[in-house]
Amino acid sequence: MKSIKVLAPMAGITDGNFCKKIAGQCFDVVTIGGYNLDKKTIAAGRRIIQRGRPEFDIKEENIISAIKKEAVLIKKSWNGIVSANLRSTSPENIVKVSKLPEIDVVEINAHCRQPEIIDIGCGQALLYEHEILYDYTKKVVKSAESKVSVKIRANIKNVDDVEISKIIQEAGADFLHVDAMKPGYNYADYDLIKSIKENTEIFLIGNNSICDLESARKMVSAGADGISIARAVMNGKIPFDLSRINSENF
Repeated sequence: MKSIKVLAPMAGITDGNFCKKIAGQCFDVVTIGGYNLDKKTIAAGRRIIQRGRPEFDIKEENIISAIKKEAVLIKKSWNGIVSANLRSTSPENIVKVSKLPEIDVVEINAHCRQPEIIDIGCGQALLYEHEILYDYTKKVVKSAESKVSVKIRANIKNVDDVEISKIIQEAGADFLHVDAMKPGYNYADYDLIKSIKENTEIFLIGNNSICDLESARKMVSAGADGISIARAVMNGKIPFDLSRINSENF
């Protein structure tokens, strides 16, 4: 089976110009963001910037038009899928982004581990509250005019990743994007990807430590339907030939 290739979001970096530069390098999907959509997440983002971490800083009244502008920039020169990774204290703001014709996928960010985001109940804080995560995802799925993805961070203390994956599937999301981080190791948790795949039927995108052909193929072999790449392409160029992932010959 052919594996799809996704350019993953990097807060403060993955905008239209970045994606436009790299999209044609064998990616099927590019993700802009992560973007903060409401007063609380925008304020949290500004506090993150103050301590030196890159972050998009866009006023609440301008955020929808800013996302549209970035997506249009990509679509003008590329006919692939554009996804937007989004942080919001309410699902309604994510639904608004889904109504942009240039956005093919809205991605709920249940992944960010910055304390300023967690403290307001966003990012990976959603993983501790099963009912809230289900209801939030369900509301987006019900009203969105695009496909819906949920990105999660794996191997967080006191979080059952397989159970979380089942909840996201039951809520109706189209994609599950898993940052399969394995604390203390410089490679992804392939066993976790395998376990999620064996216990769900949702389209599974594997992320973390994909930096060469070998790590990409390991993620696919573990059961991922697609792979996503972020840090390895921060310089604007893929360090290996993505088209060879599904090839039998190295």
